[in-house]
Amino acid sequence: MAIKKKKKVVKRPLKKKSAIKKKVVRKVKAKAKIKAKAKPKIKVKVRAKRKVGVIGIVTHYFPHVRAAVVKLKAPLSVGAKVKIKGHTTDFAQSVDSLQIDRVPVNTAKRGAEIGLLVKSRVRQHDVVYKA
Repeated sequence: MAIKKKKKVVKRPLKKKSAIKKKVVRKVKAKAKIKAKAKPKIKVKVRAKRKVGVIGIVTHYFPHVRAAVVKLKAPLSVGAKVKIKGHTTDFAQSVDSLQIDRVPVNTAKRGAEIGLLVKSRVRQHDVVYKA
Protein backbone atom coordinates (compact mmCIF):
# COMPACT_ATOMS: atom_id res chain seq x y z
CA MET A 1 0.00 0.00 0.00
CA ALA A 2 1.09 3.48 -0.82
CA ILE A 3 1.13 6.08 1.87
CA LYS A 4 -0.68 9.30 1.00
CA LYS A 5 1.08 12.53 1.80
CA LYS A 6 -0.87 15.29 3.47
CA LYS A 7 -1.13 18.57 1.60
CA LYS A 8 0.21 21.62 3.29
CA VAL A 9 -2.34 24.29 4.07
CA VAL A 10 -1.03 27.77 3.40
CA LYS A 11 -2.59 30.37 5.65
CA ARG A 12 -2.96 33.76 4.05
CA PRO A 13 -2.97 36.88 6.15
CA LEU A 14 -6.42 38.37 6.79
CA LYS A 15 -7.38 41.47 4.86
CA LYS A 16 -7.69 44.62 6.83
CA LYS A 17 -11.12 46.16 7.24
CA SER A 18 -10.00 49.28 5.45
CA ALA A 19 -9.11 47.26 2.35
CA ILE A 20 -12.56 45.62 2.40
CA LYS A 21 -14.27 49.01 2.76
CA LYS A 22 -12.31 50.42 -0.19
CA LYS A 23 -13.40 47.48 -2.32
CA VAL A 24 -17.06 48.01 -1.41
CA VAL A 25 -16.79 51.76 -2.09
CA ARG A 26 -15.31 51.04 -5.52
CA LYS A 27 -18.21 48.73 -6.38
CA VAL A 28 -20.76 51.33 -5.27
CA LYS A 29 -19.05 54.04 -7.34
CA ALA A 30 -18.96 51.75 -10.38
CA LYS A 31 -22.70 51.10 -10.06
CA ALA A 32 -23.37 54.82 -9.72
CA LYS A 33 -21.43 55.49 -12.94
CA ILE A 34 -23.45 52.85 -14.78
CA LYS A 35 -26.70 54.38 -13.53
CA ALA A 36 -25.53 57.86 -14.50
CA LYS A 37 -24.78 56.71 -18.04
CA ALA A 38 -28.19 55.05 -18.42
CA LYS A 39 -30.92 57.07 -20.07
CA PRO A 40 -33.22 58.78 -17.61
CA LYS A 41 -36.65 57.20 -17.35
CA ILE A 42 -39.46 59.42 -18.47
CA LYS A 43 -42.25 59.43 -15.93
CA VAL A 44 -45.64 59.44 -17.54
CA LYS A 45 -48.69 59.85 -15.40
CA VAL A 46 -51.22 57.28 -16.48
CA ARG A 47 -54.67 57.69 -15.06
CA ALA A 48 -56.64 54.55 -14.48
CA LYS A 49 -59.68 54.31 -16.66
CA ARG A 50 -62.66 55.18 -14.54
CA LYS A 51 -65.76 53.22 -15.25
CA VAL A 52 -68.09 56.16 -15.47
CA GLY A 53 -71.72 55.34 -14.94
CA VAL A 54 -71.33 51.63 -14.17
CA ILE A 55 -74.42 50.48 -12.31
CA GLY A 56 -73.76 46.76 -12.13
CA ILE A 57 -72.83 43.47 -13.77
CA VAL A 58 -75.13 40.74 -15.04
CA THR A 59 -74.66 37.51 -13.09
CA HIS A 60 -77.44 35.38 -14.58
CA TYR A 61 -80.16 35.42 -17.25
CA PHE A 62 -83.54 33.68 -17.27
CA PRO A 63 -84.65 33.35 -20.92
CA HIS A 64 -88.28 32.23 -20.30
CA VAL A 65 -89.16 35.39 -18.36
CA ARG A 66 -86.51 37.58 -20.03
CA ALA A 67 -85.07 38.65 -16.70
CA ALA A 68 -81.47 39.33 -15.71
CA VAL A 69 -79.90 39.11 -12.28
CA VAL A 70 -77.69 42.16 -11.75
CA LYS A 71 -75.18 42.70 -8.94
CA LEU A 72 -75.37 46.44 -8.28
CA LYS A 73 -72.36 48.70 -7.86
CA ALA A 74 -74.54 51.82 -7.62
CA PRO A 75 -78.14 52.44 -6.57
CA LEU A 76 -80.87 51.92 -9.16
CA SER A 77 -84.56 52.84 -9.26
CA VAL A 78 -87.59 52.19 -11.45
CA GLY A 79 -87.82 54.64 -14.36
CA ALA A 80 -84.05 55.04 -14.77
CA LYS A 81 -82.57 54.55 -18.22
CA VAL A 82 -79.83 51.93 -18.51
CA LYS A 83 -77.56 50.63 -21.23
CA ILE A 84 -76.44 47.00 -21.23
CA LYS A 85 -73.24 46.27 -23.08
CA GLY A 86 -71.31 43.06 -23.53
CA HIS A 87 -69.46 40.98 -26.07
CA THR A 88 -72.59 40.34 -28.14
CA THR A 89 -75.03 42.65 -26.36
CA ASP A 90 -75.56 46.38 -26.82
CA PHE A 91 -78.92 48.02 -26.15
CA ALA A 92 -80.56 50.69 -24.00
CA GLN A 93 -83.87 50.56 -22.15
CA SER A 94 -85.73 52.05 -19.22
CA VAL A 95 -86.14 50.11 -15.98
CA ASP A 96 -89.78 48.98 -15.77
CA SER A 97 -89.56 46.33 -13.07
CA LEU A 98 -87.12 45.67 -10.21
CA GLN A 99 -87.25 42.74 -7.82
CA ILE A 100 -85.21 41.72 -4.79
CA ASP A 101 -85.85 38.11 -3.70
CA ARG A 102 -88.98 38.00 -5.92
CA VAL A 103 -90.46 41.04 -4.17
CA PRO A 104 -91.13 44.11 -6.37
CA VAL A 105 -89.29 47.24 -5.18
CA ASN A 106 -88.92 50.82 -6.43
CA THR A 107 -85.26 51.33 -5.52
CA ALA A 108 -82.29 49.09 -4.83
CA LYS A 109 -79.08 49.95 -3.00
CA ARG A 110 -75.47 49.27 -3.89
CA GLY A 111 -74.45 45.65 -3.31
CA ALA A 112 -77.93 44.18 -3.83
CA GLU A 113 -78.64 41.47 -6.38
CA ILE A 114 -81.77 42.45 -8.28
CA GLY A 115 -84.00 40.93 -10.91
CA LEU A 116 -84.41 43.19 -13.92
CA LEU A 117 -86.76 42.68 -16.88
CA VAL A 118 -84.82 43.15 -20.12
CA LYS A 119 -86.04 43.51 -23.69
CA SER A 120 -83.26 41.42 -25.24
CA ARG A 121 -81.01 38.53 -24.31
CA VAL A 122 -78.09 39.31 -22.00
CA ARG A 123 -75.17 37.19 -20.86
CA GLN A 124 -73.05 36.81 -17.76
CA HIS A 125 -70.48 39.57 -17.27
CA ASP A 126 -72.40 42.09 -19.40
CA VAL A 127 -72.07 45.55 -17.87
CA VAL A 128 -75.04 47.76 -16.99
CA TYR A 129 -74.37 51.51 -17.44
CA LYS A 130 -76.37 54.68 -16.88
CA ALA A 131 -77.84 55.82 -20.19
